[in-house]
Amino acid sequence: MNIPNQITISRILLIPVFMVVMLAGFDWGTMTLFGADMPVTHFVGGLIFIFASLTDWVDGYYARKYNLVTTFGKFLDPLADKLLVSAALIILVELGFAASWIVIVIISREFAVTGLRLVLAGEGEVVAAGGLGKIKTTAQILAISALLLHDTIFILVGLPFGLIMLYIALIFTVWSGWDYFYANRRALMASK
Repeated sequence: MNIPNQITISRILLIPVFMVVMLAGFDWGTMTLFGADMPVTHFVGGLIFIFASLTDWVDGYYARKYNLVTTFGKFLDPLADKLLVSAALIILVELGFAASWIVIVIISREFAVTGLRLVLAGEGEVVAAGGLGKIKTTAQILAISALLLHDTIFILVGLPFGLIMLYIALIFTVWSGWDYFYANRRALMASK
């Protein structure tokens, strides 16, 4: 269990903390940040989400720099991302900040790609996230962060940045999912 994998596990452990802050109904009051009025719980939850998301970059950087890339890490890292993003998206639906159909499409793609990863792993192949997948993850994190923080800063100019980024994330989610399945179509054909 090397340090990058420990960081990945810490990201998974932050998910229930994030969920409790966002959903437990704490009344910590409200605040205004760069024009955006929001409950303090949304601000704290947003910070937890952003921190957890940044650990993805930290563990990847550390693993590559010190040559600590492991099969376990290649599997666990994208799974941790999917769990964090899925939890956040479901919370956004509950809060009325995201359309449920968008969240269903995004989470469905994540389940489908995870299923394909398991098929490939059964054949002894572990496929790391590709370029489109990384863009997808970045777009999702930006969208979720902006929505959790009520479009802080962007609200000053009337720009619904979070919603725009959510649609961009949706496009890259579908595109990267199609690309992943197309690139690994032989594994699907071989598993008939």
